[in-house]
Amino acid sequence: MERDAQRLGRALVVIVDDRMAQTELDDGMGPLVTELLEEANFIVDGIVVVRADTVEIRNALNTAVIGGVDLVITVGATGVSPRDVTPDATAGVLDRPVPGIAEALRSSGLAAGALDAGISRGLVGISGSTLVVNLAGSRAAVRDGMATLSALVPHVIDELSGLDQS
Repeated sequence: MERDAQRLGRALVVIVDDRMAQTELDDGMGPLVTELLEEANFIVDGIVVVRADTVEIRNALNTAVIGGVDLVITVGATGVSPRDVTPDATAGVLDRPVPGIAEALRSSGLAAGALDAGISRGLVGISGSTLVVNLAGSRAAVRDGMATLSALVPHVIDELSGLDQS
């Protein structure tokens, strides 16, 4: 049984940025990720902006998982500064890590010149039946990361939904 080519699944974008959460300014990152997800045939439920706070990030991820989305993409706060807590918050939500995808994101990002992607501590894993992906916060990291994910995510979602019974 093949997944409908028109719709890969539902997705949610979580932007982790202190300034955006306080001022409600839009740096264009949410719309960029949304556009790339829609090009990959996802229905995007929305964009959530949270501060770089472990509890806020974890709450956004848990809400997405409970809401039944197939994919959550977080953007930002994946590096090595004290405020880069997205991986730490994500680790508390994941049931099973998928380190190969996280490694592929770092490798391809670094090869494409997105230094923040190369030093990202971002995680990828499964929570319930939702794939959770942490991307670094630059436009280059997001564009490259989404290109890398485009080949991998459909396979993961098919496996999680039981459509890939090979």
